Amino acid sequence: MSETIKPCPNCMSPYGYAAGEDLFACPECGHEWNPENLADADVLKVLDANGNELKTGDSVIVIKDLPVKGAPKPVKAGTKVKNIRLTDGDHNIDCKIEGFGAMALKSEFVRKA
Repeated sequence: MSETIKPCPNCMSPYGYAAGEDLFACPECGHEWNPENLADADVLKVLDANGNELKTGDSVIVIKDLPVKGAPKPVKAGTKVKNIRLTDGDHNIDCKIEGFGAMALKSEFVRKA
């Protein structure tokens, strides 16, 4: 094995250690994992309103007017958003929208540009 310490995918502890030939364990949460099996499982898959897969760095277009808390006007349908960043959670796109600043969007309200 090339590394003897790997971060835990469960609790993100940096102290994961080799617990066998192909197994790692976390001393903080007790999670055990095989790093070779995580390669496919760790990929965050986010789909737009049309079912196209989005990736970090893509550009998207807002498909409906989205109200913004604290802003006098909504983000208008047709607004192009460049260089998105995918995150895990309910609002799974982080981006900056001109005139509004940093914002989190739901992928169901955008389409790939």
